[in-house]
Amino acid sequence: MTQAQREHRRYAHEASITFRVGNRLIAGRTQNVSRGGLCATLADPVAMGTELDVDMVLVFEDDAQSEALRLPARIVWCTPLDDAHQVGLVFRSLDAERSEYLSLFLRYLDDGSRREKTPRESEIDKRFG
Repeated sequence: MTQAQREHRRYAHEASITFRVGNRLIAGRTQNVSRGGLCATLADPVAMGTELDVDMVLVFEDDAQSEALRLPARIVWCTPLDDAHQVGLVFRSLDAERSEYLSLFLRYLDDGSRREKTPRESEIDKRFG
């Protein structure tokens, strides 16, 4: 699937994330984020179909951090990648407030104040077209 075929624009951005699966916390970093979900790298695998909450935090150049944005999500794929795991998740239904916060988060990524990253094809993109 190409960017033109995707429903939502993807932003190549590394944000700090924490998956909340029951009482378990799993930390990682995003590879990209969109209105519909995200791709992240984690140390541990998470089973496909797992429903969870994900906290996303923007990290600024001066090491300051944004307040965490917590969103409900579901894992749609998980694959080993080197010594880690890469996962894709889709955001579940969002209420109006969370939808607005996500829009603000994405506007920050799109406002041009951050250095533009060159799009790159990931190993996952190569495997799943």
